Amino acid sequence: MLRIESVLPGSYAAEFGLDPGDQLLAINRQEIGDLIDYHQALKQEDLLLEVMRQDGELWELELEKAPEEDLGLQLEHPQPLQCGNQCVFCFVHQLPKGMRRSLYIKDEDYRFSYLYGSYITLSNLQEEDFQRIIAQQLSPLYISVHATDDELRSRLLGCQSPPILPLLKRLTDAGIELHTQVVVCPEWNDGDALDKTISDLAAFYPQIASLAVVPVGLTDHRNNLPQLRKLTSVEAGKLLFQIEQHQQKFLEEKGSRFVFVADEIYLQAGAEIPELSFYEDLSQIENGVGLIAQFRQQEAEVLLEIEPLPLQKVTLVTGTSFAGELRNFTERLEIRTGLELPVRVVENRFFGNQVTVTGLLTGADLLAQLGDYDLGDGVLLPEVMLKADEPVLLDDLSIDELGEKLGVPVIAVESSPWGILDGLEELASAGSVIHC
Repeated sequence: MLRIESVLPGSYAAEFGLDPGDQLLAINRQEIGDLIDYHQALKQEDLLLEVMRQDGELWELELEKAPEEDLGLQLEHPQPLQCGNQCVFCFVHQLPKGMRRSLYIKDEDYRFSYLYGSYITLSNLQEEDFQRIIAQQLSPLYISVHATDDELRSRLLGCQSPPILPLLKRLTDAGIELHTQVVVCPEWNDGDALDKTISDLAAFYPQIASLAVVPVGLTDHRNNLPQLRKLTSVEAGKLLFQIEQHQQKFLEEKGSRFVFVADEIYLQAGAEIPELSFYEDLSQIENGVGLIAQFRQQEAEVLLEIEPLPLQKVTLVTGTSFAGELRNFTERLEIRTGLELPVRVVENRFFGNQVTVTGLLTGADLLAQLGDYDLGDGVLLPEVMLKADEPVLLDDLSIDELGEKLGVPVIAVESSPWGILDGLEELASAGSVIHC
């Protein structure tokens, strides 16, 4: 059974009169043990729900719905399964003190891979986990491979791991679709080792549907950890050329490029970002692959849509890696709206300047680096900086607290041109500033 945490107003669950604290026992006579069981059951159109009310009364509720419709229930979330690896590049091992406690938990959970697209290595799965994945067809899953050479992979994972190719074959033979990634570490799993990994994984296409090559993330807090470094700009350029050779071959042979490179590596190399169509179905966009191309396409749409707004100045915040792209957009947006839209680039002093992505900025760095500026009518903050289910930053500073300390409204927006437009319109409609 699962405890109901909240009920969405206007939903099926609200219409039935379900309340937080009630227990969902079963759907169509199948016991609901966790969120996987719940989401699997929702694929059916005719549902019979068994619910235990807080007073102990048992209810049976029948409904008919479309397969993609939800019931409007927020259910008890499972505790994550723990990761037993000691990966040489593990970001958790590089964290300083002072952040929320949950960030120090190393999880490796196939359930989260299925539900949210989290990457797992498969090295911590038990036999019963594989059996459940196959029996319930938990697909797609997202797999961190890093290398298909078993000895090299064990070195990267910091433990003796089972051979990866037989595990991938077992899953793909059972019809499970996989998306994979390689965190590329110079002088570890690049060069010939990367060629082997790409070729080995591509042999499973289309059941392994994609591979993302992403850069290693390093902080200034790698105490007593293996020595690693980031790609140089020259190495990033060579890596792009290396992967382009595979992409051309796979496009001819398979009709898909299969392997894609994170935007950050293009930026490191000073290389041109491909067009959006290059990224095919954008299956790795949550991995930072194709985000800039998507942003650019939406730019043109927003510039045609936007109209002058009753604001004078709004500040946009970003990390260092995306600053140039965001400035290119805001310069054109200023012309269309008549607004002043300064882009404030916040350096990551908390983790160290090797960390350049916006999503890892903290409230402390924002306060330290924004406090002396005239921020205008408000600040637009990319929502990637916030906890998924709560408007707080990595160091637990809330959006409201940030706004109070900065003395202006702070609005979290989707990291896209449409998100920026929504944020500007929200500031304008709120009437936060009246101009005479």
